[in-house]
Amino acid sequence: MNVWLILICMGLVTYAIRLSMILLLERMDVPPIIQWGLYLVPPAVLTAIIFPELLMPNGTLYLSFGNVRLLAGVLAAMVAWHTKNVLLTIAVGMAALWVLQMVIA
Repeated sequence: MNVWLILICMGLVTYAIRLSMILLLERMDVPPIIQWGLYLVPPAVLTAIIFPELLMPNGTLYLSFGNVRLLAGVLAAMVAWHTKNVLLTIAVGMAALWVLQMVIA
């Protein structure tokens, strides 16, 4: 029961922090440089999460055709660039990863 109470309370705290920023930014004029910085946060965070998994699957830099994650990621990036469709990108990337793992690994 304590774990659930902690999870619910932390969820409420997280929601309150995010809502406070939304309400604060709604009432004030945000300088263009801050708007540009906020615009760049999602791609930066996504890059920080994805690239280490693609380039360093075992903790060391691994740039070769044996790196199935990198190959699947490159294919997914090409699909994303060409189609701009998120669901298709995820589907192609996952299918490529599974197929490459069966074929190469």
